Amino acid sequence: MQTATYFDHNGTTRLDSRVLERMLPFMTEQSGNATSRHSAGRTARQAIEQAREQVAAAVGAYPSQVVFTGSGTEADNLAMHGIAAANGVEQVMISAIEHPAISRPAHALQWQGIKTGLIAADNNGLIQPSALETAIAEAGKPVGLVSVMLANNETGVIQPISELAEIARKHKAWMHTDAVQALGKIPVDFAELNVHAMTLSSHKIHGPQGAGALILDKRVDIRPLIYGGGQEKGLRSGSENLAALVGFGMAAELSASGLAPRREHMEKLRARLEQGLTELGAVIFGAHAPRLPNTSFFAFAGIEGETLVMALDRQGFAVASGSACSSDSTEPSHVLLAMGVNPDLARGSVRVSLGYTNTTQEVDAFLLTLKGELQRLRKLTAIAV
Repeated sequence: MQTATYFDHNGTTRLDSRVLERMLPFMTEQSGNATSRHSAGRTARQAIEQAREQVAAAVGAYPSQVVFTGSGTEADNLAMHGIAAANGVEQVMISAIEHPAISRPAHALQWQGIKTGLIAADNNGLIQPSALETAIAEAGKPVGLVSVMLANNETGVIQPISELAEIARKHKAWMHTDAVQALGKIPVDFAELNVHAMTLSSHKIHGPQGAGALILDKRVDIRPLIYGGGQEKGLRSGSENLAALVGFGMAAELSASGLAPRREHMEKLRARLEQGLTELGAVIFGAHAPRLPNTSFFAFAGIEGETLVMALDRQGFAVASGSACSSDSTEPSHVLLAMGVNPDLARGSVRVSLGYTNTTQEVDAFLLTLKGELQRLRKLTAIAV
């Protein structure tokens, strides 16, 4: 059942009706295996290659640079493990605010004797180029791979990736960025970012779940994670999820068109939201850094984030406490801790991530409900004390 008002678009997005329309024939009619030589197989192959062209066009890449995967997480793992394995990497360097789809595979590389280093974030949630220079200088071993996300999934803070990539290249390291949260919200151009590899995901841009991509510079040696029939140029074996890839292609094309007015609309909604949050006494994290237009990450002193999230859910508002992709942890947000936020305040963090279909009326209703829930929770806390 759909919650009345959905404010968790960084978690996942609703499938666009135009995307579903494009997918339906590949879900309801006989489709061939894209490796088959008969006409049904050739039709499937053509559909996949069209999707590849659409994804490439959305991020200023060549179709030959698009490697389809089953998710953004798989693409991140392919980048981290595949590049490290193929290039004899001795140390990888990741930011202290990475999504678990990067931090966990990076730390798993330690089982292979590859060291993992962290790049510090500042109090605004930014990874400064000087911080990368310092991390590399203090690394001990040569750094062969650097990964910093383009936009943080919790704070929405946008990182200076092209500048960081320049430093990585200067030190002869490969540069990867997870651009999952950025696509569809800000312009994303593979060449301008100056990276060697970039991760994308379908379900963050109103496409289907179960499809992702790694955009890969053709000069990068990379080893596959999955072996088998040799699909995706031997980099990701397994029969393709045809309908999902077709939907991903359509969603990517739609995400690139009409971006400016969508972005403007979400910025106006966020400004209205954060004005109300400030009046209610919220601390807004990353507010002084460039951010995604749809993301607001905040907390109220003395209020537990999970408690507030559940209270708002009962009132018909879907929001998140930190990352929906790492909800197995009740620890304070590692992103906020890396920013130097007090752990008690960090435990109160709540994320609102707006979509272009949200309205000012929904924001106003949310603020009114939030005010009431804060009053109720504070009374309960006072009674408990």
